[in-house]
Amino acid sequence: MTAATHAAPAAVAVSGAVPTTAQHGMTAHSDGARARPAIPVQTRSERFRSVHAADFPPVTGREVAWKFSPTARFTDLTDGDLDGSRLPFTATDAAGVTLSWIPRTDPRIGTAGTPEDRAAANAWTAVTEALCVHVGGENEKTVTITRSELGTAPRAAHTVIEAAPHSRGLIVLAGQGDARLSENVEILVGAGASLTVVSLQEWAPEAVHLASHFARLGRDARLKHIVVSLGGQIVRVNPTGHLAEPGADIEALGLYFADAGQHLEQQVFVHHDAPHTKSRVTYKGALQGEGARSVWIGDVLIGNTATGTDSYEQNRNLVLSDGTRADSIPNLEIETGDIAGAGHASATGRFDDEQLFYLMARGITEEEARRLVVRGFLTEIVQKIGSPGLEQRLTAALDMELRRS
Repeated sequence: MTAATHAAPAAVAVSGAVPTTAQHGMTAHSDGARARPAIPVQTRSERFRSVHAADFPPVTGREVAWKFSPTARFTDLTDGDLDGSRLPFTATDAAGVTLSWIPRTDPRIGTAGTPEDRAAANAWTAVTEALCVHVGGENEKTVTITRSELGTAPRAAHTVIEAAPHSRGLIVLAGQGDARLSENVEILVGAGASLTVVSLQEWAPEAVHLASHFARLGRDARLKHIVVSLGGQIVRVNPTGHLAEPGADIEALGLYFADAGQHLEQQVFVHHDAPHTKSRVTYKGALQGEGARSVWIGDVLIGNTATGTDSYEQNRNLVLSDGTRADSIPNLEIETGDIAGAGHASATGRFDDEQLFYLMARGITEEEARRLVVRGFLTEIVQKIGSPGLEQRLTAALDMELRRS
């Protein structure tokens, strides 16, 4: 079987329609429970949303949100009952960061977004409490929250990360060990705040993790959101960034390494809703081994009120062996002609033979030359994290992955 690389044609839509604003909180989307209006699924802002799992039909794998996913392998997370009790975790300490459990009725829950698929809604329905991570203070601080020992029973989780106005911090959400987890993560970035959130998946080989991240950025707020997926059998992390107020700035980064039999998926959505906002999306991945699969879908919506928008998204995949498949689909929807710039790019390919030749001509073995090329390709993302300790840890993890090739 030869390597299959799929880069679907980029989609660009231009419309004069006013985007529908989703209602937040614990109520259903304004379309009404169980209502599914006949709108084009390509119009991302018009997708059906609800916090109630029963409002979505059972997942078949033919839905636009699931058509690239092996849905038959996690029906317990999409359609089954989930344990929504408090998720065990450990956390490092830092001045200015507090962790607490809040009830589902807390007004902050639902502020950042609303589920677009049944897995996220099922998790939302199942939990009664959310873990709240409050970041305050203008000094830099880092907190790592590790979820492990979750077992193999299907579970649900909800996390709210709240950055107070003008605060600064880096929050790492790390997953390790066994898990069958569906979760929602809400990120609230206050005016003038600068926040980095790293979602690090180092699960055990049989783990399944479905996650929806929703971020809302206030005036002149900055968010660096980084997804790193290395472990797990099926990992699907879908981040949404809502640039809700003028001057908001998001940098969405992703790094993934798919081994034989792994399915790693990311569906990114950036919604420019306010004037003079900026987004940069860069995801890079490598694939090796029979059945290694990656999926990246990047949706950018520039609303009709988002004048002066500056946006660019790209996905790059490096295929290391036969028997792999990478799907890469960038989409751009523009509803105003008054923008600073917008673009997208996608590429999937094998090694650059000239790079290998250059290194081997200097006495480096082919095996080591391949490792150096892959490491150089992926560490661009690692170096943008901003935490030397975490960057060293991820570099070591990538070296371990490459030694298996």
